[in-house]
Amino acid sequence: MLTLKQKKLLDFINEYFSSYGIFPTYEEMKSALSVKSKSGIHKLISSIEERGFITRIPHKARALKINQGTYTKSKKNTKGYIPFLGKIAAGNPIEAISSSFEKISVPDFLLSSNSDYFALEVTGDSMKNDGICDGDIVVIKKKETAISGDIVVALIDDNEVTLKKFRSNKNSIALEPANSSYKTRIFGPERVKIQGILAGLIRKF
Repeated sequence: MLTLKQKKLLDFINEYFSSYGIFPTYEEMKSALSVKSKSGIHKLISSIEERGFITRIPHKARALKINQGTYTKSKKNTKGYIPFLGKIAAGNPIEAISSSFEKISVPDFLLSSNSDYFALEVTGDSMKNDGICDGDIVVIKKKETAISGDIVVALIDDNEVTLKKFRSNKNSIALEPANSSYKTRIFGPERVKIQGILAGLIRKF
């Protein structure tokens, strides 16, 4: 299994070779992935090679071999692409998310064919006791309703968005953190719109 960044690099290498007939330089890989140093790319290349997806040919520039059988299997396991809409607060709410043209590759076992999904990057630690940490990518199934106990993306007063556990009471909605450093917030039902429920999580390393 590859991490998100490893998969992104492997896809870039394959697409570059398909387009130009040669493999990219470390500098080009660094730029494509927004990695700060060539040593970071070297570590990624080494980790991909250890997993059997590529083979490096020693003493030659741009000398790689993509192990196509393994790479094709990897692509089949991560064929779903969903919109990536930026950051969401798992802490104090931030400004509402908006649509984006960027897409992110997600393992297809997280997705069902009859539903729509989007992805968000978590900022903050208010959901850490439910295993959702700062910097994680959450996969959200689009829904306008939720049941008590669901972890939801909630839009508050049409201009704030947050990731919290949903509780429905008779005349109010509670948005609960999973961190005792934060307080549960209570709203009238008309102030909260459910944007979706948590379907999965991708962690970057």
